[in-house]
Amino acid sequence: MKHFISVWGPYPLKKISKQIYQKRIVELAENYSRNYVGGIHACGRMIFNHAVELGLIKLNPTENIQLPKYQVKVEEIESQEEEMKFLEKEELARFLRTADSEGLEMDSLIFTTLAYTGLRIGELLALKWTDFDEEKGSLRVTKTLYNPSNNIKKYELLPPKTSGSIRTIRIDERLIKMLKRHAIKQKEMKLQKGSFYIDNQFIFARDDGHPQLRKVVETRLKRLLKKADIDKNITPHSFRHTHTSLLIEAGVGVKEIQQRLGHTDINTTMNIYAHMTANMEEKASHQFSKLMKDLL
Repeated sequence: MKHFISVWGPYPLKKISKQIYQKRIVELAENYSRNYVGGIHACGRMIFNHAVELGLIKLNPTENIQLPKYQVKVEEIESQEEEMKFLEKEELARFLRTADSEGLEMDSLIFTTLAYTGLRIGELLALKWTDFDEEKGSLRVTKTLYNPSNNIKKYELLPPKTSGSIRTIRIDERLIKMLKRHAIKQKEMKLQKGSFYIDNQFIFARDDGHPQLRKVVETRLKRLLKKADIDKNITPHSFRHTHTSLLIEAGVGVKEIQQRLGHTDINTTMNIYAHMTANMEEKASHQFSKLMKDLL
């Protein structure tokens, strides 16, 4: 809001045309990352949508606005590579066992789903039961949850990050069974809560029916990492990288990984693929060196 108020503060809302709004978004894109500008734009959409609802303006200047293509800087790529944290196969197994035995409500299901699908956290929290096809064994990704204030009621369902992010993901039998068990528990919760349960069909719903908060997932993750004795700076997004690394290790091709992760640009997949492969090669080199040291 500050980014808009700083230039438009003195003007009536109806003076902000589509051209003026687009110009501001372009200006912001020259100084900030695409993700950050996307967040500002989402805020702008909410402001002007509300203005239309109140009858203050007739046309919404934020409609069909295109975020400028962002040219990634070398420094950003380097810093991203340093921050690309993921769990090794054995660490993931230990973490999921811990989540199963010592996790709080939905912990095991949330982190198993992240690890087994490579979903972004916003995509996961936006999933509804209509997105789950038990017969085909799949999850359909069509939206992402936007809730920067971490307020249980003030969330917005937005289109996924890119057009390529709209996809159907096949899931394995273990996850299907976990989802079916969770559906039964959720039905029991609805009966127990009655009219206090706001049923919007979210799979990962809180006890009141509203979608779970990202902040809660992050806090639960830190708790479980500590219990599993894993000293790594792991975030919910790290499970996406973990999933990618395991796909590569299993011999899955780049194109298949691109489709599963929902990358529109193959270069995005290639950058992650190259990073993960380099990490595996380094690990193989260390293992070989250790083997020879023991022999010689």
